[in-house]
Amino acid sequence: MTDLRYEAPGSLSAAVALLSDAKGLARVMAGGTDVIVQMEMDLIEPELIVDIKKIPELRGVSPEDGGFRVGAATTGMQLCDHAAFAAAWPGVIDGVKLIGSIQVKGRASMGGNLCNASPGADSVPPMIAAGAVARVVGPDGVRDVPVEQIPTGPGKTSLARGEIISSFFFPPRAKGSGDAYMRFTPRTEMDIAVTGVAINLTLDASGLCTAARVAIGAVAPTALLVREAGEALVGTKVDDAAIEKLVAAVRAACRPIDDKRGTKAFRIEVTGVLARRVALAALERARATP
Repeated sequence: MTDLRYEAPGSLSAAVALLSDAKGLARVMAGGTDVIVQMEMDLIEPELIVDIKKIPELRGVSPEDGGFRVGAATTGMQLCDHAAFAAAWPGVIDGVKLIGSIQVKGRASMGGNLCNASPGADSVPPMIAAGAVARVVGPDGVRDVPVEQIPTGPGKTSLARGEIISSFFFPPRAKGSGDAYMRFTPRTEMDIAVTGVAINLTLDASGLCTAARVAIGAVAPTALLVREAGEALVGTKVDDAAIEKLVAAVRAACRPIDDKRGTKAFRIEVTGVLARRVALAALERARATP
């Protein structure tokens, strides 16, 4: 077993330097709810752990350009307790609330949930539906990347050596907007999604859908933005015919596996059921928005 080195830098530049200079396997620890479990199960054997919780700019929620900037190490409970963010993005909160128990949410972060790159991560589809953009900081500078481009496969991301996600930007909400996320699990809580759907849509004054983003999770190697599903809603009143086209597009995008938690056919069928329910929930929220 390799000797484990633990560092808790106080600045982002120090964290990037530590990761860039690491000789062996290095892991970032935001809350530790995935990394520590993986170490205990001997799934990973890092030589360096970089704890980023002490870096101020990686924590908290602040307004920016009419939207919100959320530090990547902000805990789930901090996000749920932020009244303005929760009011603007209830669908994102739907997903965050499903990340483990209250105790887990007191440590876990959306940054960690994303970078763990589990296909079933609950906060990722609603972030994608929201159009959230990750700010990536590394030895070569700063770049902004749409959330859907971060995971590349189970346990894999597009981040280069030494790079860290420092924050997420959630864009301003247009009037008449609503979002929602739902998942299916064999148990009511403390479980991993068998499938999940997030939808973010905007209505004009007449009730016509002018924009929509649809994301699915746990039914492909990564969470997916399903553009065809969003396009099925745009230009409609999100009526039964539009929702049926949405359901068909979502099911067509599914690429699930067979395992003991569900067959491919079951996952595809349930994803369509969820898409219908989530569309109606997002529609109700959009109609209730001033």
